Amino acid sequence: MKVAIVCDWLLGTGGAERVVLELHHMFPDAPIYTSQYDKNPKIWFGNKWFEDADIRTTWLQKLPKSLKKFLPVLRAWAFSRMNLDDYDLVISSSGAEAKFVKTKGKHITYCHSPTHYYWGRYEEYLRHPGFGRPDPLARLGLRLLVGPMRYWDHKAAQRPDYFIANSNYSKGQIKKYYNRDSTVIYPPVDIGRFQQAKSSRHGFVVAGRQAPYKRIDLAVKAATKLNVPLVVIGRGPDHSKLKRVAGRSITFLTNVADVEMPEKLAQAEAFIFPGVDDFGIVAVEALAAGTPVIAYRDGGALDYVDTSNGLFFEEQIAESLAKAMQEFSKLSFNHSKIAEQAEQFSGANFRHNMSSYIKQYAAKK
Repeated sequence: MKVAIVCDWLLGTGGAERVVLELHHMFPDAPIYTSQYDKNPKIWFGNKWFEDADIRTTWLQKLPKSLKKFLPVLRAWAFSRMNLDDYDLVISSSGAEAKFVKTKGKHITYCHSPTHYYWGRYEEYLRHPGFGRPDPLARLGLRLLVGPMRYWDHKAAQRPDYFIANSNYSKGQIKKYYNRDSTVIYPPVDIGRFQQAKSSRHGFVVAGRQAPYKRIDLAVKAATKLNVPLVVIGRGPDHSKLKRVAGRSITFLTNVADVEMPEKLAQAEAFIFPGVDDFGIVAVEALAAGTPVIAYRDGGALDYVDTSNGLFFEEQIAESLAKAMQEFSKLSFNHSKIAEQAEQFSGANFRHNMSSYIKQYAAKK
């Protein structure tokens, strides 16, 4: 088959980019169409992502990548005007506008989530647009555009022949907002490098972008209340606020390199996952390091946290999390078995599951 890969943008080395990287490994000759591409590829343990790939960008490439947040309408317009009729199979990896493409061939969308700023997190984006000083203007624009963009986004979501979801939570969101059925195939996680980390364990750890919806404040408040050690890895708009509510047992690390993350996760007794995420790759990375996860009972965590590798807290408040942390201290876990269980999320499993899916559906009339 003549295959094309489409993605929203290639500006980092996050979970969405790793999906595209694995698709590129599966189809090395397939061009990758995207809105913007960082031409100075990130280095990932000596490897340059996509350095051997045929990357084809839209006219938005001429704009600064820092404007990514401002461009959803323009991205939708650009993707909708791509002509991909020459391809037998188009695979779009999308949590935003890549699914807008049109093709006469088969189109499979690997959906990370229905577009957050129109659907499930619309109210959050209104409260915290994340633009800094232009926030009031961003709120006004979102209020004015959300109606027509929801219509356009929903209409575009009817174009793909098949949907793949990255978790059962996302599967429910896709059905709720797009009225589309989907099959769950878990995203690829670099399991091997986390399994190799060995360390003595002490205290708790939480990691991720310090944005309101991540609810890292719950971990900080709960650990402060219990006066137990907590390492907070990352940075973001909530950083100053988190430091203000943190007690003496809290340590903030804002410059942890990717190469250091396996050891940091392996040093903790448990990883705290207090937000609602579509999947939650960092929590699976913690499991790969043999570290149990204490998660809020919602979102993608429901697919991989159970009594063998962690526990849930029931209310998204600090008191509920603190209670779970106290309960955790009475439990024991087999760290080696936890790491082994995480292998189901490997890149090899992702490629196998995607290959099986494509063979099953791409040939259908």
